[in-house]
Amino acid sequence: MAPEYSTPIRTQSTGLVDVLDRVLDKGLVIAGDIKISLAEVELLTIRIRLLVCSLDKAQEIGLDWWRYDRELSPGQQNAEFDGAAMRRQIAALEERITALDAAAAKKPKARRRR
Repeated sequence: MAPEYSTPIRTQSTGLVDVLDRVLDKGLVIAGDIKISLAEVELLTIRIRLLVCSLDKAQEIGLDWWRYDRELSPGQQNAEFDGAAMRRQIAALEERITALDAAAAKKPKARRRR
């Protein structure tokens, strides 16, 4: 008699996906402290905080620091810099136009001779 082979049935094939989806939706916080001491004297303390969640959830709870981090969003910083440089240049041009208008107003108009 030939042995029967059966394929294993996966009742929860999406279990890991469901868990990840729930963690990203709700968020997961891991916190801990590492202290290094020598002869009862604390030499070093490292505080570790880890938050695992989706970007949407992080923005919802007010943790959108990556938007303002120069290393993570360099394009935004360049856009702000370019905007500031452009405003300074426009202000300088407006000052020059005002000065030219004032100089032109002071000069008497030349009369044409016929």
